[in-house]
Amino acid sequence: MTTVADIVKTMQSKFNASAAAGLDLVFQFNIEDGENHYLVVKDGTCDVQQGDAANPNVTLIMDSETLKGITSGETDGMQAFMAGKLRAEGDMMLAMKLGELFPV
Repeated sequence: MTTVADIVKTMQSKFNASAAAGLDLVFQFNIEDGENHYLVVKDGTCDVQQGDAANPNVTLIMDSETLKGITSGETDGMQAFMAGKLRAEGDMMLAMKLGELFPV
């Protein structure tokens, strides 16, 4: 069983620093059946923390299976959203940027 921490570390290894140039964003991942994590993307860097960010730009709510599918490319994020497997709170457009920042 892959843990949420393992999935998030995999995301970090795929990080596209050039797509993050000049950005200062916090992505919160609330995992319904696992631990929460957040990503701080700032000036071409990506820092992963466990827990809850004080002021995320966007919060993505899903279960660990959905997170695993999206990060592996098996699940399309937009399809997961439309099917109700993924919810977003905050700046929804930033959720779309995740594909650029973390290409599959």
